[in-house]
Amino acid sequence: MASPISRRAMLAGAAGASLLPFLHLPGARAATPGVLTFGLSSYPPTIQPWANSGTAAATIKLLIYRGLVSYAADGSLQPELAESWTREDDRSWVFRLRQAKFQNGEVVTAADVKWTLEQIAAERSTAYFRAQMQDIEKIETPDERTIRIVTKEPVATLGLWMGSYHMPIISRNSPRGQFIGAGPFVLKAQERGVSLELEPFEGYYKPGLPKLKKIRVVAYADENLRVAALQSGDVDLIEYVPWQAMDAITANSGLKLDAVDGAFMFLVFNGGRPPFDDPRVRRAVAHAIRREDLVKAAFFGRGSPLTQLPLPQNSPYYNAEFKDSWTYNPDLSRRLLAEAGHGGGLTCSLLSTAQYGMHKDTAEVVQQHLAAVGINATLNMPDWATRVALGNRGQYDMAVMGTSADSNDPDGIASILDGSLAPSYVRSFALKTERITALFAAGRAEFDEAKRRAIYREVEKLAIEQTPIVGLTWRSQGYAMRKGVTGFQNLPGALTFYSGITLESTAAG
Repeated sequence: MASPISRRAMLAGAAGASLLPFLHLPGARAATPGVLTFGLSSYPPTIQPWANSGTAAATIKLLIYRGLVSYAADGSLQPELAESWTREDDRSWVFRLRQAKFQNGEVVTAADVKWTLEQIAAERSTAYFRAQMQDIEKIETPDERTIRIVTKEPVATLGLWMGSYHMPIISRNSPRGQFIGAGPFVLKAQERGVSLELEPFEGYYKPGLPKLKKIRVVAYADENLRVAALQSGDVDLIEYVPWQAMDAITANSGLKLDAVDGAFMFLVFNGGRPPFDDPRVRRAVAHAIRREDLVKAAFFGRGSPLTQLPLPQNSPYYNAEFKDSWTYNPDLSRRLLAEAGHGGGLTCSLLSTAQYGMHKDTAEVVQQHLAAVGINATLNMPDWATRVALGNRGQYDMAVMGTSADSNDPDGIASILDGSLAPSYVRSFALKTERITALFAAGRAEFDEAKRRAIYREVEKLAIEQTPIVGLTWRSQGYAMRKGVTGFQNLPGALTFYSGITLESTAAG
């Protein structure tokens, strides 16, 4: 009698395989009305509410937490815990809370909002938005349902900050080490590294929502198994549809693909030590890479080269004059290296991850192109959680990164460019960008659109010269689901990773 095959062995065996349409994984089940099984691309390293630990974690955070505002299906800001908000003047914003409860049954009050913002801004905080919260001068609570936020300088983007999934409001009475949110689902169980189970929060403030009776989230780190699980019926919905599978899913009458452009790939650097503390070396990297090869190898043609900052062409802030600023030019790359004292070449490390094919394939192509100009990069491709940790600690020379902007506003790219922000794997480590930092501050303080456009044009001009990141490719970002899943929507552009918010209105029949 054959010995049973473990799930780990099955994952390992399929890692290099093509799509497996007939694979039926352990735990297969007939569709259960009202129960959704979601195939996540990785198990969240943490679901700490104010930390940035990747997009898989963001999806879980969007289930169990809610902020003052969030995003509607068209990308506009919509009310959440705040039923309304107004700008009294250039420095004062007033949020009026709706009648809502936390998952411990307590009413959401202005005191909880004030406490949350103070925790994020605290001296020892590691919150993703800690630096932004330093712009707040005071928080007033005239009554239990009113919060007045007064900033030190005008902040045109404060509403966008409050809409981030890194800014949920948490009960000030949360037990130490726990975080009580007000989202539509309650985390009921988890098998670390494998799965999480969530059930509706009966006290959720939106009548009739959520529609689902249960969500079971299963981590499928191998992208081929994630697609196979959808095809076999083991899951109802998957994220990070591998690009080589998009055509097959589109052709399958029982499935549907929802893909948008908005995410992008880029390189970040350790600017705290040679050689990448020198902008000439960073620019040399930018001109060494033939991006069309990346689009083909990593995204099967479902993308396009990114040779400037990641501002989409339909944005009023797009600058066509910078369109080819980081174009492929190996001769220029070699000249820049020679000017920086590296005419004989240099060696470095290149951090990525093998857990996502797009990161692995991008790193391998980048490695080849860099070698052609004399930059010999040794690949380090751990699992995603390790890659995040190494990035946060700056334990790399150069790293592959993929994400979307924090919003569709140009301030949304500050998270990857502003060197004054707290260390994060999403941006270059210890790389100061004083003038760019000052320009982002000026952009946030300006309410006149024409003046904002001029400011962000200067940001892009400086970024191309200083190269704090290297743009690589735009990419199509897809969710796929069974035809019986309704209500889930991939949000537009930079907001694609906010799509988990629509799980509150998703149904599975």
